[in-house]
Amino acid sequence: MADRVEPRPGSSAPRADAAVLDALTLGKRIRHARTRRRFTLAQLADEVGSTASQLSHIENGRREPRLTLLAAIATALDVPTADLLDPGPPPDRRAELEIALDRAQRGPLFAQLGLPAVRPNRTLPLPVLEQLVGLHTEIEQRAARAVATPEEARRANTELRAWMRERDNYVPEIEELGEEAVRRAGYTSGALTHSTVNNLARSMGFEIIHVPDLPHSTRTVTDLENGRIYLPPASIPGGHGLRSLALQAMAHRVLGHTRPTSYADFLRQRMEINYFAATCLIPRSAALAHLEPRKRAKDIAIEDFRDAFGVTHDAAAQRFTNLATAHLGLPVHFLRVAEDGSLEKGYENDRVGLPSDVTGAVEGQYVCRHWAARAAFARRTRTTEFHQYTDTPSGTFWCSTQTGSTESGEFSITVGVPFDEAKWFRGRETRRREVSTCPDEACCRRPDEALIDRWRDASWPSAAAHAQVLAPLPVGRFPGVDDAEVYAFLEANAPS
Repeated sequence: MADRVEPRPGSSAPRADAAVLDALTLGKRIRHARTRRRFTLAQLADEVGSTASQLSHIENGRREPRLTLLAAIATALDVPTADLLDPGPPPDRRAELEIALDRAQRGPLFAQLGLPAVRPNRTLPLPVLEQLVGLHTEIEQRAARAVATPEEARRANTELRAWMRERDNYVPEIEELGEEAVRRAGYTSGALTHSTVNNLARSMGFEIIHVPDLPHSTRTVTDLENGRIYLPPASIPGGHGLRSLALQAMAHRVLGHTRPTSYADFLRQRMEINYFAATCLIPRSAALAHLEPRKRAKDIAIEDFRDAFGVTHDAAAQRFTNLATAHLGLPVHFLRVAEDGSLEKGYENDRVGLPSDVTGAVEGQYVCRHWAARAAFARRTRTTEFHQYTDTPSGTFWCSTQTGSTESGEFSITVGVPFDEAKWFRGRETRRREVSTCPDEACCRRPDEALIDRWRDASWPSAAAHAQVLAPLPVGRFPGVDDAEVYAFLEANAPS
């Protein structure tokens, strides 16, 4: 099913040295068959009408044989030609290591070291070959970790957000996969039940198990060998969260994911599994059956959408952005803003103009104090959505905001549209209206001149340091995941 999804930013492209590796594998197969038949290079050359030097080049992957010569070699060695051309793994461990060493020594990292290459011939002892390949592997992994910087992650995330914006935050291939999966598991309408999620897991050969001791660096752990998906305890409040986590774990298999090779790969996969989980929790057909009549009645409300499918306001708002433009014809923006005003997540295709840094990244940027996303924090009664019109340099926008809180503090969730599209939403009659001139700092970031004069030299604030500034760079196969802890957990929980 994975081949139904078009390539995305960060997808791994075919390696430039694929042809070299194929030639190496072919050469190792020929040498393996020759030594098994106890032929020397000279003897095989006499049999096939070639030279020992030419066959040596072929066995070392530096030259590809013509089909006629390859057929003659296969006949002389009494092995099917198809076996020599097998694209599978090398014929033995030594051949595998020789190919790995040759590949490493052809790469740019080795060239930067300025060291002489070691020829991986038969005289090189196997333990030495193992050690050399292990050292090259470690060098490559350390180099990969060194470039996995926050800057690289922000760049990759910005590219991914731009890619989604070009598609109006809508990925039809994943929509179809999610809808098909939940219908097959028994979903009909309304909120997706835990029972249906369990049915879906069983259809994929998985059993969902809730454990209290998940590794601290993981949200879920999947045991592919024994068909188990480990989740936090079922007693944790918020059933939507557990359903979503289970669906995200299954999504890796549905979407055919392999181990991420970069931050871009990792972020793309995270986007895809989140999207898949959203399509299962709020299937497209059921979502449109809810939204389309409410648009006709000019009564769209994110809180109703949320309640209809038993999810969080955050999940409902983000899912609305997937469908708003593609199926309802509504340009839209979405913000999740922390209580300090910093933007945690953002999306727009309505030209609202999200705050961004020079690279185009929006995460961590401060939202204008006059926007609904921040004004909503000031109200006392927060049981219903907060509505506001805001005049900005990009035009006037109507927004609906709901606030919430977690252990790390309060946050707000905002869905907004241009002024002309407010007519489709409940709350359009609000008389609350603000003016924002951001990014002009005089709007809300620059203090009054009198205050600057009064306090510039008479104050000394102590800034709060964010822990992530000092956090070590991610290690392991996946960014931020502690491999040792995960493997110990799996070993302890594997069925006897």
